Amino acid sequence: MATKTPEPARRRVRTRRELAREIARWRRGGQRVVFTSGCFDLLHIGHVRSFEAARELGDILVVGVNRDRRVRELKGAGRPLVGERRRAEMVAALACVERVVLFGENDAGPLIRALRPDIACKGGEYRGERIPEQAAIEDLGGRFVHLRQIPGARTTLLLDRAASGAD
Repeated sequence: MATKTPEPARRRVRTRRELAREIARWRRGGQRVVFTSGCFDLLHIGHVRSFEAARELGDILVVGVNRDRRVRELKGAGRPLVGERRRAEMVAALACVERVVLFGENDAGPLIRALRPDIACKGGEYRGERIPEQAAIEDLGGRFVHLRQIPGARTTLLLDRAASGAD
């Protein structure tokens, strides 16, 4: 028996409008949609485990990927290392991720308001802060979750180690 060929990753990257329609349809069908977002400049184990943990909170995981301009503003000159389309496609290639959308705002609050997921989550590095994503999902009646952070699994730390020649 032949297995179904998975949808190519690049086709799982949607526009905001397309994705809002899909999410509305999924929610009408009783599926819980989870949202998370970030730069994801170099995918690492911390990203993968966060995506897996986020996916376990619901039925469908949607990921917002910061546009290149915003990554430069957040991380500085020389970043991102990988362009936005490729970063989005790499995230979309992960089995636990159903859809990806690019966004250019300063935070994902406006995107959450447009998409209307059931749950929004961010990494544990934001624990103790009330971030715009939390306010946005709670304003919609949804739930916000802080995901566990994996020690040492941060792109900036990995780049610093690579630059210093450390193992």
